[in-house]
Amino acid sequence: MNDDTHDIRIASIAGETSHEPLPGREDKPAKKKRSRGGAKTAAKLAAKTVAKPAAKSAAMLAIEARIGHNFADPNLLMAAITHVSALKPSRKRGESYQRLEFLGDHVLGLIVSDMLYRTFPNADEGEMSKRLADLVRKESCAEVAKSLGLTDDIKLGAVGAGAGARLRKSVLGDICEAVIGAVFLDGGYAAAADFVERNWTERMQRPRRPLRDPKTVLQEWAQGKGLPTPVYREVERTGPHHDPQFRVAVDLPGLAPAEGVGGSKRAAEKVAASVMIEREGVAGGSND
Repeated sequence: MNDDTHDIRIASIAGETSHEPLPGREDKPAKKKRSRGGAKTAAKLAAKTVAKPAAKSAAMLAIEARIGHNFADPNLLMAAITHVSALKPSRKRGESYQRLEFLGDHVLGLIVSDMLYRTFPNADEGEMSKRLADLVRKESCAEVAKSLGLTDDIKLGAVGAGAGARLRKSVLGDICEAVIGAVFLDGGYAAAADFVERNWTERMQRPRRPLRDPKTVLQEWAQGKGLPTPVYREVERTGPHHDPQFRVAVDLPGLAPAEGVGGSKRAAEKVAASVMIEREGVAGGSND
C-alpha cells in the first residue's frame, strides 16, 4: 500500500468524527425539557409544610377573652389548663400544665418584684420580700384563677365528681401560674407583665392581713419601747355554747386599751393586737 492511500484513510476517519457543521446546516442548541406544572407542584408542597394554627373553639375564645390575651399558639393555652390525669398514656406529661407552671411561677415572681420595687420606693428588701411572698403564694394565685373563671375550664381525666372538685381546687393556683407561663411563651415578657399587672395591682395596693402575727409584732414593739409584755383579758363572752363570741382587750401601760372580737379567745386577741398596732402606727404590722 502506498503512502497516498494511508493519507486518504486517515482523512476519511477524521471527517467522520469531526464536530464542525456541514455546509448549509447549522446545529441548533438542544432544548431542555420542562416539567409542566413543576412550579405549581413545588408551591403546593411548600404550602403543605407550613403549619396552620389550630382552629379555636368558642370555649377557647371565651377563655382568651377572660384572660385578656389572644394566643397565636392555642396549644399553649390548652396545655396550661390540662391536668396530667387527662392525658392519654401515649402523650407526654409535658403536654399538661406542669412545665408551664414551673415557668410561670418564676415569671410571676419577677414581674411582681418589679411592681413592688416601683410601687414602694421607701420599702427595704425585707419588707418587699414579705410582700412578694404574700402575693405569689398559691392561695393568691388560686384567687386570681377563680376570679377569671378558670375553675371549670380545667381538663381532668375520669374522676368522680367529688374528687374532681377537690382536684380542681387544689391545682387552681398551679393552673394560674401555668397560664402566666403560656402567655409569656406566646407573647413575651410584655404580654405576661400586662396580665400580672391587671390581676395583681389591686391586690398589691389594698390593705391586707398583717404580714406577721399581730401579737408578736405588738410584743416586739412594746419591748423596743421598754414596756412590759402586753396583757390580754376577756371582757365579754356572748352567743350559744357551740358558737361563742369573745371580746378581748389588750393592755399596755400608758396606752388606752384596744379591743377585738372573735370566735375564739386567740382570734379575739389577734384582732385586739391589730387594733392597737393600727392605732399606734406600729411599723411592720400591715401592708398599708
